[in-house]
Amino acid sequence: MFIQSAPLAVTAADLRSSKLDLLAFIERLLDRIDVVDAQTQALVPEPDRRARVLREAEALQTRYPDPQTRPPLYGVPVGVKDIFRVEGLPTRAGSTLPPELFDAPEAACVTRLRQQGALVVGKTVTTEFAYFEPGPTRNPHDLTRTPGGSSSGSAAGVAAGLCLLAIGTQTVGSVIRPAAFCGVVGYKPSYGRIDPTGVIFFSPALDHVGLFTQDVAGMQLAASVVCQDCRSVKADKDSRLPVLGVPDGPYLDQALPEALAAFEQPVAQLQAA
Repeated sequence: MFIQSAPLAVTAADLRSSKLDLLAFIERLLDRIDVVDAQTQALVPEPDRRARVLREAEALQTRYPDPQTRPPLYGVPVGVKDIFRVEGLPTRAGSTLPPELFDAPEAACVTRLRQQGALVVGKTVTTEFAYFEPGPTRNPHDLTRTPGGSSSGSAAGVAAGLCLLAIGTQTVGSVIRPAAFCGVVGYKPSYGRIDPTGVIFFSPALDHVGLFTQDVAGMQLAASVVCQDCRSVKADKDSRLPVLGVPDGPYLDQALPEALAAFEQPVAQLQAA
């Protein structure tokens, strides 16, 4: 197993307060990437990753010497699915095509993350054009198993502690599936809640931008920064019980018996609660 605890909210708070030294933290993270990602292959290879990320971390530290002025994601390492354009990094959408074909301004949500202090540690592996051939990424829980797709590297990278936050996309199940396979939190907000400008679409009418973190507290922080018009609302004591939709039909008919049993057991527990 190549799993490491990397809680976003706690680490972000420690970086903002200087309880964690930014450069030392990033050095350790890059050391881990060198060792672990040789096995998990969650990140797209980048020859000068260490020099680039350290340079950006030093610039961030210089820009925000006062902890009181640091943005919410100050120093947080982020992985970006390779269908999002990122300034300074090539985009190939998991293909072997030349990156010049995909040149365009940086994706709006990536720019937003940078503005809030995040450091892009690299592109994460995607299935080709978020649909076709899977990439080389392995599940960090068990290298013989798939991490799920199409946002394979985003989920695996967060699970392995190579980044604290990652962004991906979902047309049908490409956020929630790899999140489930890799044991992390995958959040697919409503359509358009995260600005998709700068994404190489598979289906413009269906594609959603989503997020990956290791826990719900981290997802709350990430969503509050990235989602448009995001705000928390406390439920009052008299709120009605939540309604849970349970799928039925063709998808469940295709499930293996053991998978179906693993699904039906918690459904029954919820119905009995």
